[in-house]
Amino acid sequence: MSLININHLTFYYEGSSKLIFDNVSLQIDTDWKLGLVARNGRGKTTLLKLLQTQGKNFAGGEKEKYEYRGSIVSSEEFDYFPFSVRDPKRNTVDIAEEMYPGYEFWKLCRELNLLQVNPDVLYRPFFTLSSGEQTKVMLAVLFSMEEKFLLIDEPANHLDMNARNSVKEYLKGKKGFILVSHDRDFLDECVNHILAINKTNIEVYQGNFSSWWEQRKKQETYELSENERLKKDINRLKESAGKARQWADHAEATKIGKKSIKNGESVGGREYIGEKSRRMQMRRKNLERRREKEIEQKSQLLKNMEIAEDLKLFCLRHHKDRIVSLRDVQIYFGDKKLKSLSFDILNGDRIALQGQNGCGKSSFIKVILQEAGKSVEYRKIGETEKGKGNSPMVYSGRIQIAPGLIISYVPQDSSFLMGDLIQYGEMKGLDIPIFLSLLRKLDFEREQFEKNMRDYSAGQKKKVLLAASLCERAHLYVWDEPLNYIDVFSRMQLEELLNTFRPTLLMVEHDKGFVEKICDKMIDCE
Repeated sequence: MSLININHLTFYYEGSSKLIFDNVSLQIDTDWKLGLVARNGRGKTTLLKLLQTQGKNFAGGEKEKYEYRGSIVSSEEFDYFPFSVRDPKRNTVDIAEEMYPGYEFWKLCRELNLLQVNPDVLYRPFFTLSSGEQTKVMLAVLFSMEEKFLLIDEPANHLDMNARNSVKEYLKGKKGFILVSHDRDFLDECVNHILAINKTNIEVYQGNFSSWWEQRKKQETYELSENERLKKDINRLKESAGKARQWADHAEATKIGKKSIKNGESVGGREYIGEKSRRMQMRRKNLERRREKEIEQKSQLLKNMEIAEDLKLFCLRHHKDRIVSLRDVQIYFGDKKLKSLSFDILNGDRIALQGQNGCGKSSFIKVILQEAGKSVEYRKIGETEKGKGNSPMVYSGRIQIAPGLIISYVPQDSSFLMGDLIQYGEMKGLDIPIFLSLLRKLDFEREQFEKNMRDYSAGQKKKVLLAASLCERAHLYVWDEPLNYIDVFSRMQLEELLNTFRPTLLMVEHDKGFVEKICDKMIDCE
């Protein structure tokens, strides 16, 4: 066991006036299984990068240089997931050798077996591995290098439920890492401490995500009630202080002779009046001090409360009950064919397409979009043309789309977003004030509106796509892995939204808890 000591850490990005960290001090035990949680843009990845600069070793080449005030002191070696792969066309075993020349092959094979991966993948080019296999290989390589503290940044993104479960079971048996994840079930199973980056501070809590969240809600409930009590006390003190000020001023005026005669009679000797004035002034000052103290107490409350404002959705209901119908639809990739699917989407359905990565979930979504006139990535073929067209991806079967159906689509990939946010909204035909309001409710700061979207984090880009979809008046919402990179607080907002407005929804998502709370139909694409 050793300690990572962070002392008075202050950091901001060059060209930005906003402090990411301001005088942060904390201590981390390297035996912990630490979950790192925060809203998108609060500095989770930045903190990992700052820690990484202190490590003695870094997979993937030269460390990035970050200038900061304060100190990060540790005797540990750090490594970061995911590490950079320079040439993914090389065999995976050669990449492992390049990253860690001193690795031991038998240890790497042991870790792969724990992750339920056949070691044969080591002799395949890295780019031919599925996203789940790539994630597992990287983790196996890193954990085979023992005596290192790992910085694991969102390993569950793009993984199907089976892959998530195997990675989750694997991490349950490990220790000595910081894990960034927005999947609540994943965090609950993998960590025993929570590091939360709040609005105004950073706190460390012993326990998993659910126990930390329960404690946080109790604290917020207490602070809300205390806030109301202090509001009433402050108003009462203001009234008392006002009266005391009037009495004190009246006594002071009497002392100096302005009001020393009342109805033609003396109201008392100067010594008496002076003592009375002194006591009134003291009472006034005491009341003011009490009021200032309670105002100070009140100002300490609710600073870290995440105000998850209610989102809105402008969903429509189509005049036909059955809005999409698939019958024996089959997709072909050259000689490979996917499972044939038949299903209907009815008004009000909330459907999840499920199955392992590569089984065709996103492909079936794109076929529906193609038939609705929103995509040109596939072409339909006749029975005699299966797999023989110029396009490597073709499909057969019957798809019926209700006339006039309006679809709002959120794709998996958000990396294409760049340029001006407002111009993007105008190009999409969105109501700009509503669009920006939804982004604010998803914890976008106003200064983000002025930035190039190219510089947004992955989570912020995904929120742009989601906010745009929420603005669109549509009969059917088609969301392909909408929660990748989205913080846990925003996931809760989206859960509340979808359960309140109950739009017709077709979704691919691997967050098990989210799917179970939202979807009433599951379609297996295996």
